[in-house]
Amino acid sequence: MLEPLPGAAPFPDALARQLAEAVRAGAAAGHGGAAPRFTNRLALERSPYLLQHAHNPVSWWAWGDEAFEEARRTGRPVFLSVGYSTCHWCHVMERESFEDEEIARVLNERYVAIKVDREERPDVDAVYMTAVQLLTGSGGWPMSVWLTPDREPFFGGTYFPPRDGVRGPARGLLSILHEIADLWARDPDRIRSATGALVEAVRTALAPAGPAAADVPGPEPIEHAVTLLERSFDERHGGLRRAPKFPSNVPVRLLLRHHRRTGEERSLRMATVTLERMAAGGLHDQVGGGFHRYSTDAQWLVPHFEKMLYDNALLAVAYAEAWQATGRRDFARVTRQTLDYLLRELTSPEGGLYSATDADSEGEEGRFFTWTEAELREALGDRAEAFLRFHGVRPEGNFEGRNVLHVPAPDEDAWESFAPDRAALYALRERRPRPLRDEKVLAGWNGLAISALALGGRVLSEARWVDAAARAADFVLTRMVKDGRLQRSWLAGRAGVPAYLEDHAFLVQGLLDLHEASFDPRWLRSALQLAEAQDRLFGDPAGGGWFQSATDHERLLAREKPTHDGAEPSGASVAALNALRLEAFTSDPRWRRAADGALRHHARTLAEQPLAMSELLLALDFASDAVREVVLVWPEGGDPGPFVDVLRRTFLPSRALTGAPEGEGLARLGAVAAIAAGKAAAGGRATAYVCERGACRLPAIAPEKLAAQVAPVRPYRA
Repeated sequence: MLEPLPGAAPFPDALARQLAEAVRAGAAAGHGGAAPRFTNRLALERSPYLLQHAHNPVSWWAWGDEAFEEARRTGRPVFLSVGYSTCHWCHVMERESFEDEEIARVLNERYVAIKVDREERPDVDAVYMTAVQLLTGSGGWPMSVWLTPDREPFFGGTYFPPRDGVRGPARGLLSILHEIADLWARDPDRIRSATGALVEAVRTALAPAGPAAADVPGPEPIEHAVTLLERSFDERHGGLRRAPKFPSNVPVRLLLRHHRRTGEERSLRMATVTLERMAAGGLHDQVGGGFHRYSTDAQWLVPHFEKMLYDNALLAVAYAEAWQATGRRDFARVTRQTLDYLLRELTSPEGGLYSATDADSEGEEGRFFTWTEAELREALGDRAEAFLRFHGVRPEGNFEGRNVLHVPAPDEDAWESFAPDRAALYALRERRPRPLRDEKVLAGWNGLAISALALGGRVLSEARWVDAAARAADFVLTRMVKDGRLQRSWLAGRAGVPAYLEDHAFLVQGLLDLHEASFDPRWLRSALQLAEAQDRLFGDPAGGGWFQSATDHERLLAREKPTHDGAEPSGASVAALNALRLEAFTSDPRWRRAADGALRHHARTLAEQPLAMSELLLALDFASDAVREVVLVWPEGGDPGPFVDVLRRTFLPSRALTGAPEGEGLARLGAVAAIAAGKAAAGGRATAYVCERGACRLPAIAPEKLAAQVAPVRPYRA
């Protein structure tokens, strides 16, 4: 029978039998089915991240009451480690520290060690990340936090080297573990008494008190945000003047909206330069499509090589909208490559989309994605010289002796000419050992992907992407619902963890985009039902806006009310825009009240730090714009295609788009979308209706008339 490392809490007999069965079945990820030396409780978990640690000599516990009861029973502090399956530095810390038997012995003898997957428990991550940021001024993953048995944090950080002096002057984890355990043994009450101020600061940061503004903000925060961006903008490389660079540092979609509404070239320049340079850099996978997580430098050259579903979904939407706004074919091409990457490499056989792929393979970061000059010359033969020159390849490499392919001087014609070479390299690369793929399906990230596939399919006339969006939506709505409650995560046939605010908000957004791409009333109906559930579970009727966790979630030290957008938008920002869109479709004023309540609640943040919630500024833009309610009606057997073509080419962010053939189809649509009620095909011809708050212009029976009616309105309306 497998035994824990000495000093670990003993396993009950039944648990030990289950662990042994799990090992024999090769259930733990990353061990190839070979019997490891150690096995801990995480072998019984379903999270890929937790399973990666199932054979550490550390006697890990999953987050839960049992772990904290063990801490109280033994009088030990808690060591909490938070990360995710494709996190490079999480892998480093595991190899250096959690596979180290001396460090494991200290953790097992003097602590209760808990491992959390931040992607499954964003509420736990938010609480303790806030504590770490308050303690250290920064955050990230892996996150390491020391807690009392009452779950109160008192010390924390991110990555720690295993021992003093291993990586520069930083103190090592082993020394820190000993020092904190010694302090806890000497005077635990002193530590407990010191946690109060930190816990109160965490609560204040996550759910700041204060009255909502009396009025909904006007467009002034948008102007303020654009001005702030211009001050820090990197004119040469795009993005902000900093390193590392994340795609979310510059809110491209907001800049495109600002340009549309004001005509200011500065906004368009910041958006297009950023998109162009990201696409030309190593951040963009020049061979396989899609984007890596972020750039480690200021030039977008050397990425952190993991690929996340949410990054690629968000960027596909940004590039698709930029194509609408500019007509640039490089933006259309990047949209196509990104969405094809999602279908080819992240879509499950059942239709849901997987979460991510790792940065590491063959024990090295970026090995799968990088090339030596010799490898490229051998693969491409007499075509190699031009390819190497175009992609900035150097004999000495640009990343640890190898080359990250990039395009120093973008040229779309030249790019297209190298298509056969990229295909050859892709086929060669596919024979390499692949990075780990995290095959859990997250409801919220699938919502973002549904938006990307649906919007991209609509604007670039790719029905297969819309079909893929519909498959993903059907997957989430059928396989990720238990007892009527949306679940956050699905893996290997099992769904679990009740969904959070962002899961509801991102999925509602995706369903609205899918309805606009397909005109199928099912998706609009599902969006309404899910939004209603969201308001019941997460809404704050007293203060406005929404909490991240629901009324049926575990009560933690704080219940977060999101106040910032990061690499992912906050659920609060997306929920506000969803509410405005739902009001446009349904004419139901409760949705406008919900959006106004959120905007009033966050008015101070928008006024003082507008870039903290740049995604909420999209809702503010929608709320202050002339929203177009566009309904297409055509006779049975007719063709609305020319009108659809106008709408796909027109950048119309403040909109509600729908349509149906006359008869039963229009009746079904009218039952859920009030804006479709009373519409008809004029004179038996396909007809477009463009309305604002129910007041409609003359029906358009010619596409050019529709184009004139959906043209931008300038300037911002007060």
